[in-house]
Amino acid sequence: MRKLIREQFPSHGVIGEEFGAEKADAEFVWILDPIDGTKSFISGLPTWGTLIGLLHHQRPVFGMMAQPFTRERYSGDGRAAKLRMPSAHGGETGGPDWTTRAIRTRACADLSQATLMTTSPKLLASDADREAYSRVERLARLVRFGGDCYCYCALAGGHVDLVIESGLKAYDIAPLIPIVEGAGGVITDWRGGDASKGGAIVAAGDPRAHEAALKLLAQA
Repeated sequence: MRKLIREQFPSHGVIGEEFGAEKADAEFVWILDPIDGTKSFISGLPTWGTLIGLLHHQRPVFGMMAQPFTRERYSGDGRAAKLRMPSAHGGETGGPDWTTRAIRTRACADLSQATLMTTSPKLLASDADREAYSRVERLARLVRFGGDCYCYCALAGGHVDLVIESGLKAYDIAPLIPIVEGAGGVITDWRGGDASKGGAIVAAGDPRAHEAALKLLAQA
């Protein structure tokens, strides 16, 4: 990916989990995480993905999550989001026939009706973060663990209502922001601020669920 970027966009910067940063102050900067969800990857589970994002003046303007096994590709530009995947029927050449469709988050006005995901409560950055997260978990209708980047795509696709995590790096989350926002969701840090630098993150498909979760996360 870095080689292709250098060849096609020599003035662009790159920030990645591997090999550090190049031209991080450039107008356009690519954010790369080749395997987001390493524990799932080494366990043979397909709930990991390759993250590719693009910043313009430090603001996320495009993101993609590609899952090589399922061959799903979620992408968004903050205004719209879509899913590209193989159809159930093969193409004329015997290979997969690809379908692309728009995706949207679903309505969820009350946390008591919410499906909540986090990769693992043990991965939350501190005891205080775990306690804050548990206040939301106790109200949720359904809670599921695992997923890493796939959680946010499930939210964008209308299957999940909340994702709460902490201790994230910029390359863990910046590529996912245009997907979530493009699908109609809200994604911020736990104080309601910019999520693109990482840290403690809350994403919601419905602004009402996001607001309710923020209030619980902020309680002393």
